[in-house]
Amino acid sequence: MSDPYEARKTRAASWFRTLRDRIVASFEALEDNHGTGTPGRFEVTPTTRADGGGGLMSVMRGGRVFEKVGVNVSEVHGTLGERAQKAMAARGVPGMDRDPRFWASGISLVAHMVNPHCPAVHMNTRMFWTPHAWWFGGGADLNPALEYAEDTAHFHAEMQRACDAHDPAYYPRFKAWADEYFFVPHRGRARGVGGIFYDDLNTGGTTSDSWEADFAFTQAVGSAFLPAFVPLTERRVATPFTEADREAQLIHRGLYAEYNLVYDRGTKFGLETGHDANAVLMSLPPIAKWT
Repeated sequence: MSDPYEARKTRAASWFRTLRDRIVASFEALEDNHGTGTPGRFEVTPTTRADGGGGLMSVMRGGRVFEKVGVNVSEVHGTLGERAQKAMAARGVPGMDRDPRFWASGISLVAHMVNPHCPAVHMNTRMFWTPHAWWFGGGADLNPALEYAEDTAHFHAEMQRACDAHDPAYYPRFKAWADEYFFVPHRGRARGVGGIFYDDLNTGGTTSDSWEADFAFTQAVGSAFLPAFVPLTERRVATPFTEADREAQLIHRGLYAEYNLVYDRGTKFGLETGHDANAVLMSLPPIAKWT
């Protein structure tokens, strides 16, 4: 029996790849336009998953603006293991014990900056499918070591603009979700200044209109990323910084690494389902410190 969602899967995966291409081009332009020395460039490596699918890992290291940035896209499929099936069942997905097939595609981005005054940032959007359910998820959050209130306000305003165009209830709901999700319990604090986070987005069951609306919103979130982040980088990239500023940045990166290794759902899912470990862990900073 053919999968009625096959064309939709193709559209979603194509969109994530297109967004990846736009972001990579924008980040390389930032490298060209700022700093001295040789501008950084992305190294692109195909990734594979043993049970099916793969993607592209695009990583820039040692740039003039970006100390390390990864922009990954993937399209994977296969059969969920028993542990993952139980996790799906706990999220309300029925029938995984009878038919544990899945398909997933998305884009994941993490940027760690050279200048401590430039905020680190994370963004991802994704579609997940099983024979029993489908949904979208994603979001973006800002992670400055040295916070500027106007930068935080700008980032949130762009996220709110993307949300409000689809549902005025989305921004307060997804902002609160980000505040909860990106909290580091063992440190008793957030890992950054927030943004938006959403998961399990399926607003109308299996209806075509629901899928189109939820896909359109996910595209809006992805499209909001560059306007939300690039102006902050351009504003701060030439700001002089001290050794104390660098120290604060490295310690904040330690907090970021702790969160991603201990709590992040995407990290856990990628490692548990056999995706390329280097691609899953590309979010980790190149250098970090702990006090």
